[in-house]
Amino acid sequence: MGAGAVIGGVAGAAAAVAVLTGVVLAVQIVVTPRRIRVPEEPPPRGDVTYGPRSAQRALTMVVLGDSFAAGYGASRSRECPAALLAAGVSRRMRCRVSAYTLAVLGAETPDLCHQVDRAVRLRPDVAVVYIGGNDVTQLSAQGALVRQLGDGVRRLRAAGCEVVVGTCPDLGVLPPFRAPLRWLARFLSRRLAAAQTVEVRRAGGVTVSLAELLNPAFEADPDRMFGADRFHPSADGYAKAAAVTLPTLLAVLGARSGRRPVPVPRTTVPVGLPSLGAAAR
Repeated sequence: MGAGAVIGGVAGAAAAVAVLTGVVLAVQIVVTPRRIRVPEEPPPRGDVTYGPRSAQRALTMVVLGDSFAAGYGASRSRECPAALLAAGVSRRMRCRVSAYTLAVLGAETPDLCHQVDRAVRLRPDVAVVYIGGNDVTQLSAQGALVRQLGDGVRRLRAAGCEVVVGTCPDLGVLPPFRAPLRWLARFLSRRLAAAQTVEVRRAGGVTVSLAELLNPAFEADPDRMFGADRFHPSADGYAKAAAVTLPTLLAVLGARSGRRPVPVPRTTVPVGLPSLGAAAR
């Protein structure tokens, strides 16, 4: 057999594999979303206050973004990101913290503008943003998304608010996703997260790489880290997300106030549970 025939055979086989992969991917894109439970009820109310009453003004925190930011899948308010972060900040900054959840289920990056409108009226000290997952599942154009995120960060910074953005998590770890959809989801998630990092820093915010910090725990123990729908985190999953966000949040607030927070212990124990602060009021 000549070299040309061999090359032609290899090329033909590669083309066949590519076509088959494309067919499988197309089927997965159609079928997989149907296996994910559509949210029927909102998450618990995420507006809480932690810490002792004092004459000083409470630190105001807002949490913006999508269902991840809202805490969909949590069964109690104290399991939601806003409460977890507020409890951690209250204990380690030794101050009273009022947290407001402005996140909306199903939100994509273009929806942030409305959340920012509400946020600036609260005159927050810090905003925590978790956004990007729905942009990946909708295969939205990345360039416009990162510009819109940057615009939101700039508006918050212009209002005197510090901004911490948890960049797009790696959707490749979601149990319902199978190869090759898992590969595509991982590629798109990480590409968006990288672009978000660049844009947020240009806009004056800071970022937390959720993909890098959450993947080990979620891949090692998906039964514990994911909720019943196998798409959103469980209470333990949200606690882990808060745990990896808290050090950056404390650093930003410490720099803003000139106060050194109590160091975050090097532990994987979930943060923000009752032991970390006074009960929500």
